[in-house]
Amino acid sequence: MAAAGALFTPACPHQYPHQYPHQYPHHYPHHYPHPGRFSPSSAAMSGPHPNPKDSLKSTWRQGDRSHWTPAHWFYEILDLHPQLENQPVPVFPKSDKVPHLPDWELYRWVLFHAALPLVLHQLYVLAAGRNLTTLQAIVLYSFFFKVAAIREIRALRATGHRYGFFDGDSHGRDGVPDVGVRKVMRSLLSTSTFRPVFTVFLAYRVAETPAHAHWWWLPLEAGLYGIVLDFYFYWYHRLMHEVPGLWKFHRTHHLTKHPNPLLSLYADTEQEIFDIAGIPLLTYFTLKLLGCPMGFYEWWVCHQHVVFAELAGHSGVRVNATPPNPFMWLLRLLNAELTIEDHDLHHRKGWKSSGNYGKQTRLWDRIFGTCKDRIEGETCNVDYANPATMPLWGEAGAGLHRAR
Repeated sequence: MAAAGALFTPACPHQYPHQYPHQYPHHYPHHYPHPGRFSPSSAAMSGPHPNPKDSLKSTWRQGDRSHWTPAHWFYEILDLHPQLENQPVPVFPKSDKVPHLPDWELYRWVLFHAALPLVLHQLYVLAAGRNLTTLQAIVLYSFFFKVAAIREIRALRATGHRYGFFDGDSHGRDGVPDVGVRKVMRSLLSTSTFRPVFTVFLAYRVAETPAHAHWWWLPLEAGLYGIVLDFYFYWYHRLMHEVPGLWKFHRTHHLTKHPNPLLSLYADTEQEIFDIAGIPLLTYFTLKLLGCPMGFYEWWVCHQHVVFAELAGHSGVRVNATPPNPFMWLLRLLNAELTIEDHDLHHRKGWKSSGNYGKQTRLWDRIFGTCKDRIEGETCNVDYANPATMPLWGEAGAGLHRAR
């Protein structure tokens, strides 16, 4: 079974590039044409009448701002650009060591942003002597869902400007497409609004304040939530790749080969519905059936774990980082932890035929035999001696090159 792969560590491909020509096109240029001249997506879209909606050309930031719409100003005013035009991005050969981003920094990020509305909520209860109404809870938690996402996008940008991006020696990251400015904005607003809304409607109880939540259940619930959600996502995702009639609902998301966090939900409507609500709801009801309380406040924290992984997984930032999960020790034991490079390779190498279908772990990829070899982030090429950092406050370090 594929899980047996956890019992050994493969040789580091950087030591033997002649054995891995598919991973090292710069060593063997005859195997792969120049990036941008050919890709599975361009081959699939070639023909006399390409669909203009498939274009990933992103030139609007350099265009005349008098032609900008409110959607264009949305990114500018909120400072959501995936890269800064006036800041350099370091480029590293694939054989250079990938700095490790420690787990504790990621836990700090997730728990800090998850705790902000909980603390404010409890302070309101103490001051007012009553709990928030359902509508007030929707407003508070929808607002802080957006705050956490905006801050993560900026922090990932700063981290990328410091440590570079995977495959950076071959191709830059894709921007927000000219034809997709409104669509990307709608996907971001939909996710950060609808998830808190259905969470409040299903789990919020006016009689229960944050101080009375089932916090002792949280480590188990947060750990299981990521794994169970990933089971549903794995199969729904894999089927969209492998069942011809379903691919049409997923192909838009795969137009980008080098995504950025803003493109996490750049997808067709059917996929957006499943990603935003369908898969989280299946996970919630499954955990309820397993006997977990899954109160509103615990579910809120679980959402923050998930959205962190969704944005980071589409960032391509060249660090060895894994989504926070209380069961990470077990996932590592099974060689089933997910890194940023894993989903980046899913986009870069995959079209209809792909692998690395998970977005929270590689557990189900490992079990069902769909893991893809890492290129830059193999264990032997990770730099644990000089760990990376991800800014919690501001964007200190943006544009600074990693000492080499």
